[in-house]
Amino acid sequence: MQKLSLNQSLQQKLSPQQIQFIKLLQIPAVELESRIEEELEINPALEEGLEDELNVKDELYEDDDDYEDDYSQREEISIEDYLNQDDYTGYKMHSDGGYQDEEREVPIANRMTLFDALEQQFGYLRLSERENVIGAQLLGSIENDGYIRRPLQSIVNDLAFSQNFYTTTEEVETVLKKIHSFDPAGIGARNLQECLLLQLDRKDPTDGDVTYAIKVIEDYFEEFSKKHYDKIQRRLGINDEVMKRIITLITKLNPKPGSVEGEDGLAHYLLPDFIVINNNNKLEVHLNAKNAPELRISRSFADMLDTYDKSDKSNRHIRETVTFVKQKLDAAKWFIDAIKQRQNTLQRTMEAIVTYQSEFFMDGDEALLKPMILKDIANKIAMDVSTVSRVANSKAVQTEFGLYPLKYFFSEGISTEFGEDASSREVKSILKELIDNEPKGSPLSDDKLEKILNDRGYNIARRTVAKYREQLNIPVARLRKQL
Repeated sequence: MQKLSLNQSLQQKLSPQQIQFIKLLQIPAVELESRIEEELEINPALEEGLEDELNVKDELYEDDDDYEDDYSQREEISIEDYLNQDDYTGYKMHSDGGYQDEEREVPIANRMTLFDALEQQFGYLRLSERENVIGAQLLGSIENDGYIRRPLQSIVNDLAFSQNFYTTTEEVETVLKKIHSFDPAGIGARNLQECLLLQLDRKDPTDGDVTYAIKVIEDYFEEFSKKHYDKIQRRLGINDEVMKRIITLITKLNPKPGSVEGEDGLAHYLLPDFIVINNNNKLEVHLNAKNAPELRISRSFADMLDTYDKSDKSNRHIRETVTFVKQKLDAAKWFIDAIKQRQNTLQRTMEAIVTYQSEFFMDGDEALLKPMILKDIANKIAMDVSTVSRVANSKAVQTEFGLYPLKYFFSEGISTEFGEDASSREVKSILKELIDNEPKGSPLSDDKLEKILNDRGYNIARRTVAKYREQLNIPVARLRKQL
């Protein structure tokens, strides 16, 4: 017997306009320009220029029963559905790769990549047909940093399954040794040890330091990586001066030979979204409007809607045209509103950050940074923490003391013996200073660093010292030891 049941659930919905605003809010200024250009290209109702007194009459929408595709009547989208899908047609960012049904030509710098350079060198070798097939497979297995991490047996299997080409690991290794002779030195290595040896093999073999360096990497690589230099000295019978020269020689080698070409051929740089100016001890926050031109609705397109609306609506082609024009006008208005809302949210958020961290923006002293979390700013501007997070992500501010990513100003607090809160940024700065000035032959352990910081009034545990040290990319004391 069938039973009827009634289930009640609570779902949060996002309108298309909210989706558009969220995406616009999280992109930095450098991407905003591309996004606006893209929208200008696909929407003829949108154009650059100062907004005038143009108003699209609401009554054009009220009495039109045929206009069923009005954005305001569309079903809202649940957050879960939105997060689980990567494509929402009509509101894709340039960086998301939207508008797949339209082909666009993107200018690409004419630059030789690492693979191009290796392929060119490979073409100079006089190889058999079999070696060419194996070599092409090996080149395709080289990763961005220049290493081949796939086992040779896996490459043999790949050739057998994908190309019906049967070979052995010995034959593959023979071809790999030829690739090892390519530039940059160390390319095609299977691990760091082999990478360093390939680079040392190209140095002067009559140089005694080179001979020692090769022996260190071949026979004492583990001891060297752990900086057990005293053990290496005893086994090789060398003094401190020779050991220092060997260490200098090895540390100057490139551990990532593929990185000399870059990973993607694109220049990465920070473009400030905000500019903070100290005007007679009064901090002023300005949005970088360079990449956000003024937008308006095209008057000619609005006039076109007027004309078609007064025409014979019984004609199917005219109805379709009116629907298309209304869609474009509505999309243009929404986009303009979203850009304005984005700029307003950014301005309010940055002003709150500057007010909170005013001492730093006045003097530029890192020690003056206060502990600040996303919730602190969210409470000040009466917005959600997720909104502040999107603003802080991938944004930067230009100050009189340099260019800073917005995330730089957010840090947790550490209590002091005086009952005050100190920024973790301040503690990290002191920690780095202590390590920079420590005795190179006897570096400070985390326990000693904890004691020094506690003596200075910072209530910090050893595990927190270790966490901050790792965040600063500073190795443990044993690995910082120098002769």
